[in-house]
Amino acid sequence: MKIEIYDPAMCCSSGLCGPALDPVLVKMNDAVLVLKKQGIEVERYNLAQQPKDFMANKTVADLLHKNGKKSLPVTIVNGEVFKAGEYPVYEELCNALGIEPLRHKPMTLSAQ
Repeated sequence: MKIEIYDPAMCCSSGLCGPALDPVLVKMNDAVLVLKKQGIEVERYNLAQQPKDFMANKTVADLLHKNGKKSLPVTIVNGEVFKAGEYPVYEELCNALGIEPLRHKPMTLSAQ
């Protein structure tokens, strides 16, 4: 089982830098960490740092050519586009993977 996340251009790989953290990015980062603990392979690609990876994936490249940067982020689950234009939440990803969400997720940061 594999998840690929194609992030918009961000200053760092997770977007968790700078004085004000985006709560959406905090939740996505936490979801990635928990999914990895559950044995799911998760790859993230940042448009600013890895543009060749975006063009190497025909599906992502086609979305960008068709809709521009508003199609980002793109989340691919097991080779199929799961969500484009916004990040999925942890429970949605678990459902798409057919796994049970953890009830007590270890959180790196509390975003409220």
